[in-house]
Amino acid sequence: MVVFPPCKINLGLNIISKRPDGFHNIETCFYPVPLTDILEIIPAPEFSFSQTGLQLDSQGSDNLCVRAYQLLGRDYVIPPVAMHLHKIIPAGAGLGGGSSDAAYVLRLLNEIFELGISNATLLQYAARLGSDCAFFLHNSPMLGKGKGEILTPISVTLKGFYLVLVKPDIHIATADAYRGVTPHPPAESISEVLQAGIRSWRGRLLNDFEESVFRNYPELKKIKDKFYQQGVLYAGMSGSGSTVYGIFEKPVNLAAAFDGYFYWSGLL
Repeated sequence: MVVFPPCKINLGLNIISKRPDGFHNIETCFYPVPLTDILEIIPAPEFSFSQTGLQLDSQGSDNLCVRAYQLLGRDYVIPPVAMHLHKIIPAGAGLGGGSSDAAYVLRLLNEIFELGISNATLLQYAARLGSDCAFFLHNSPMLGKGKGEILTPISVTLKGFYLVLVKPDIHIATADAYRGVTPHPPAESISEVLQAGIRSWRGRLLNDFEESVFRNYPELKKIKDKFYQQGVLYAGMSGSGSTVYGIFEKPVNLAAAFDGYFYWSGLL
């Protein structure tokens, strides 16, 4: 069986407070994006995992897909499978590609072997794999709170707008990005800003990572500035980076302007 795990962008990201467990309380809107990996799982005599496309740092048992298979296998009898991942979504990009792959492994194993796991229970398994894994079992706009795993539907749509994703060859470790941020309550909630409409988002819909990340990686700020020079409605960094996205009213082709970077554009 073949599925196509999508990625996401963050529409704003407020880092509100440090938690006793060492994580942070955040507020963000996860928005699905139709850039996908390709995942195939079929029953096999013995377990195997293979991967093509963009190369990953995490291999073997460190890969989130393998960890998802092992996690379910602790509680359910799951026969061996051959799992193949063709990687199109770049890693370390703030797009959640690895989390999406893992979430789709959970969903696919449940379907293939008719495990009868409820969606609520799958969400619990997903949250154990990563803070944004659970979002990809919804795959519709969600307001994320807590570590990002407390999800509620939010009424926001970018249907009909055009999205451009640009990622330079920069990898930003999430832990390092958090070290550069001082948590604080936001002046406005993300849900309030989103409801005001995209033409009011600039300067109001904020990603708290941007200040320190842009200071350390000025190339990312230049990408965002270039988007605004090209007439973007709204531009921001996704997650802790290093992807910067722009939302346009009309189709644009900026591939030449961002030559040498990972570049993707499409209709939302």
